[in-house]
Amino acid sequence: MMTFQDMIAESGIVLAPGIYDALSGLIATQMGARAVYLSGASLAYTRFGRSDVGLVSVSEVHDTLAAITDRIDTPVIVDADNGFGNALNVQRTVRYFERAGAAAIQLEDQSFPKRCGHLDGKKLISSGEMVGKVKAALDARGDQSTLIIARTDARAVEGFAAALDRAEAYREAGADVLFIEAPQTLEEMKQLCGQFHGRVPLLANMVEGGKTPIKSAADLAELGYSIAIFPGGAVRAISHHLQAYYDGLLSTGSNAGFAAQMHDFNGLNEIIGTAELMRLGETYEPDPTD
Repeated sequence: MMTFQDMIAESGIVLAPGIYDALSGLIATQMGARAVYLSGASLAYTRFGRSDVGLVSVSEVHDTLAAITDRIDTPVIVDADNGFGNALNVQRTVRYFERAGAAAIQLEDQSFPKRCGHLDGKKLISSGEMVGKVKAALDARGDQSTLIIARTDARAVEGFAAALDRAEAYREAGADVLFIEAPQTLEEMKQLCGQFHGRVPLLANMVEGGKTPIKSAADLAELGYSIAIFPGGAVRAISHHLQAYYDGLLSTGSNAGFAAQMHDFNGLNEIIGTAELMRLGETYEPDPTD
């Protein structure tokens, strides 16, 4: 079976849509996604209706990941925030998420509480502490094919040059993939790709309305990125859709006007495989002739 690492090596770029639960992961897979990204921000948005400011716990991410990997075989990149603590917490997080089926685990150099990479007011741990976290993560994983993604948020705090220096240190520590968060111009994207392309895979984060210029996966591949994530797009799309749905229902008292924009009962059951599940259940029922 092809690993996520193999997928990166053989592809021009791996496009990983953002998901937040098993249903979104299933639909992304059905639509052709070869990998998906379990977004911590999207978990905060959907599970708590809150901003991405460090409110999601390690167990809540783990439980969501386990539900997703129980439903789909698609490789899942997991947003592990800052590892939920120090280097020892990082090791527990890596073991925990790897056992739950993570293909790649992303760790960042923010302090606690962390916040979305495209929000202002972030604070960082030292580069040396993050190097220790990267090494701890590598030591904790049980399978070399489980990738450790090192993210730096230094661009917004210490400047672009410092972000490159931190990324270099994390690469030297052994990170499998680098994620330099929120470059602010196309020139910065070109510069970081020029420094690291061919030395270590690079991940690009596309956030509509965020600090980084939005580019297509093809454009990002041409720049030198290996992975493109669109982490919150699904939540922004579904929240827009829900506003229209609830407005229509509450103003008219019916779903009739929205029927063409929603699945009916049978349509949803087809997506989630209800008929197949029922047939599987029947294979375990006792023979009535016994």
